[in-house]
Amino acid sequence: MIQFLHVGKEYEGGFRALDALSFFIDKAEFVFLTGASGAGKTTLLKHIYMEEKPSTGQVLVCGYDSRSVRHGDIPFLRRKLGIVFQDFRLLHDRNVFENVAFALRVTGTPEREVKRKVFKVLAQTGLSHKSSNYPNQLSGGEQQRVSIARAIVNEPWVLLADEPTGNLDQAVSKDIFELLQRINSWGTTVIMATHDLSLIAPYHYRVIELHRGTLIKGADATLRPKFVGIKA
Repeated sequence: MIQFLHVGKEYEGGFRALDALSFFIDKAEFVFLTGASGAGKTTLLKHIYMEEKPSTGQVLVCGYDSRSVRHGDIPFLRRKLGIVFQDFRLLHDRNVFENVAFALRVTGTPEREVKRKVFKVLAQTGLSHKSSNYPNQLSGGEQQRVSIARAIVNEPWVLLADEPTGNLDQAVSKDIFELLQRINSWGTTVIMATHDLSLIAPYHYRVIELHRGTLIKGADATLRPKFVGIKA
């Protein structure tokens, strides 16, 4: 589903953010992406949703190839991905329902389907009773749940979560993590970037660890055959 083949990323001035990364992430895996601040976690995630392109090497995601993907195809790739950020990125002039519905309306989903899908995902994320609330009326944990609901309302193949518990206390972080586990149990591949080792420790999910852009753990899957996906 996702494969990095000898991926390097170098920015202007010679700063090398990623260095020869090779790994494979399979369908329905749950993967922790970890490393200290500045290790390259966010840069790696940006290569998955192709906001960044490799300086060297190749990224394959859901049948799209970083070497040949056209700019106009990237929105179609991103419809197969859900993305959750640490800072929620909600629209503060819209209520919970409208924040989640926005992800459907930008893809031209018929309004009847918008209502059905939004109410379904609000129930799945425990937000049905908050559908009319605005972001400033929600706790941090509730805001992150809205962000997750918006990310999964299109039923993505892959959910990318970039430090989704970074601004939350320990109890709320556990709740958010358990929600991500449930999403993974539905068959969605989940990649969760975090520097919180205490969150990772109790679980036996695969860990991909970066240090200054270099892969120091999690490369065992590179022995898989080169991924050939289907875009449809």
